Amino acid sequence: MRLLLLLLGTEALRQHWVSAMALGLIWLIAGVSIFLDALDGVLYFPLRPFGWLLVVEGSLSILVALTRIALHPGLRLARGLLVLLAGLLIISPWHLHDFILALVFGLFLLVDGGFRIASAWVVRFPGWRLALAGGVLEFLFGVFVLEPYPTWYAGTVPGCIGIALALTGRSALLLAWRLYRLPPHASLGMLYARGHFLRSSQVELERQREDRPSGDVLTVHVWTATGTTNDPVRRPLIDRYIAAVDKKGVISTGHAALELPPDIYISHYPGVEVDHSPTDFAQMLRATSENDMPGRFQPSYREEAAEWCESTVKIRFRRFDGERVRRFWEMYRQVDTYNLTNRNCSSVVAHSLEIALEGTLAKSGRGFGHVLRILFSTEFWAAAIVRKHAEAMAWTPGFVLDYARSLRALEDPPPVSLHGMLRAMRTNWRHRQLLKRRQQRSRAVA
Repeated sequence: MRLLLLLLGTEALRQHWVSAMALGLIWLIAGVSIFLDALDGVLYFPLRPFGWLLVVEGSLSILVALTRIALHPGLRLARGLLVLLAGLLIISPWHLHDFILALVFGLFLLVDGGFRIASAWVVRFPGWRLALAGGVLEFLFGVFVLEPYPTWYAGTVPGCIGIALALTGRSALLLAWRLYRLPPHASLGMLYARGHFLRSSQVELERQREDRPSGDVLTVHVWTATGTTNDPVRRPLIDRYIAAVDKKGVISTGHAALELPPDIYISHYPGVEVDHSPTDFAQMLRATSENDMPGRFQPSYREEAAEWCESTVKIRFRRFDGERVRRFWEMYRQVDTYNLTNRNCSSVVAHSLEIALEGTLAKSGRGFGHVLRILFSTEFWAAAIVRKHAEAMAWTPGFVLDYARSLRALEDPPPVSLHGMLRAMRTNWRHRQLLKRRQQRSRAVA
């Protein structure tokens, strides 16, 4: 939900804070009611129609993935299969379907709650105690879902839906209250950013001008951990999101930077190169003040690439607010403190990218239908998950890479309607036929 609010922006949300509070109250009451309804053994929740909706949504996601319209067809295919399986289990007359759904939901809650507990305890980022409490509550709810009392798993799905609605409603109420109290030009990106470099008085980013020169491109540079390591020992998930280790035991975490010509280059480095030996690296994971160190800011991409190497991946954006980025960078670089898990190269790139894209969805002028397309897109779902886990642990170049790619895809999300999907498939087929004819003509001329 936070990601959607960031894309909508403060200016659009402040006008509707009363509606947000009313909607949050309705969702909170509906969620509590659905959860209590799931506990008494007599369900009024329309479970089978909900299951059929999941079947339709999962089937459409699979079809879009197979036609390769989406940016991440593998991710969309996996999501579609999971949603389709859940829908089929809900509508199935098989007597074990309630137990299987409870097992899946319960294990997911246990794993996610355990991850949040471990991340909060190890990293100790600002607000880690609250995050730890949230992880404990999620873990306990997973235990509650797995044990049969009181409905013998019949109320698993509506119970989880009720909790999700209640938590969303609570978040909407808190958001409405914050919006009411925020100054006119407040930045949600800075308000939601994790890191001790922010102060409560630094959430306001006044705009110096309304538009930017045409042709500007904002580029996110990512040096992946494996791309900057000689002869790495392959560990797929660890290499991607944490660090790569070569055969000599040297650890590489990669790097991330953001470039906005002509004068903005956001690249935060430790003032003294960190010794990434396994022993020292484990001690530096805590985001506490004893691990703060002086940092330095690279002057430009050209100089950094010449000193080190070219970035592994470049993600480019054309819709953004450059003035907010400039104002944020002026405030950020007043303090050069570097912290490996709380104020590093990846965290500043992620926060500056969010500030750059803040409000772009509301300013696109595409209407409510475009907002719905984004809300139900796999890319939005993936970006929200990446942001959640990065904020719970630490922003790394791997997280920034996936987050930037997903946000880039939201500029033109794939169609979610059957008509739009068939139209995109027809356009894709015509494009292939045109390429095929051109290849045949080239061969004939040769």
